[in-house]
Amino acid sequence: MKLQQLLSYTRKAVEDYRMIDDGDKIAVGISGGKDSLTLLYALHGLKRFYPKKFDLIAVTVDLGFDGFDLSPVRSLCEELNVPYVVVPSEIGKIIFQERKESNPCSLCAKMRKGALNQAVKELGCNKVAYAHHKDDIVETMFLSLIYEGRFHSFSPKTYLDRMDLTVIRPMMYVLEADVIGFKNKYQLPIVKNPCLADGKTKREYAKQLVRQINSENPGAKERMFTAIISQNLDGWPQRAFPYKKGKRNE
Repeated sequence: MKLQQLLSYTRKAVEDYRMIDDGDKIAVGISGGKDSLTLLYALHGLKRFYPKKFDLIAVTVDLGFDGFDLSPVRSLCEELNVPYVVVPSEIGKIIFQERKESNPCSLCAKMRKGALNQAVKELGCNKVAYAHHKDDIVETMFLSLIYEGRFHSFSPKTYLDRMDLTVIRPMMYVLEADVIGFKNKYQLPIVKNPCLADGKTKREYAKQLVRQINSENPGAKERMFTAIISQNLDGWPQRAFPYKKGKRNE
């Protein structure tokens, strides 16, 4: 995927769900993985020509694992002229050493998002961008169906009233396969995830399930995504424009 196509997908999501307003200061949550670095490129590129003016800052919550070298990410942010802040934490120690969680992902995600949201508020941001893509939305729907018994997925735009902070997901129309292609084409400086549970989660199970279904029924993932965004799910904002399958969405 070329940068122009990434920007097209991103702008469509931003406009469909009114994600960005004039004067926004948006924090980009950076894990060091392919998704968050692609999002950084997307918003940095959008900032250059989007009619509504906004500022960016990149923020990483360091979970405290040994060997987590963020210098490649810092170099990329310097190249893009985007300020970069690393928030130290002991979340990894708490999860794996003190609590010894057998299913650590849910608690870790909650603590990591809490630390990120608190940090970005202190930095003066009014919005935070997460790097969830189209596959994430479909996989989350499966997780919700299997483990919660409801048809649901996270919203493209969510206002957190306790924090007075808005969460946006500008890559919601981007396929993970395209993210991988973008990573390879632009040689993104990926930082390996040091988490002990990486690749052994319920989300990985949902990912493999969706992959199998789509392999056996070509186009099923796109149809499931269309079903999700067409259902007026609880907590989802109204779209400004109807979703249409085509070159910008498939």
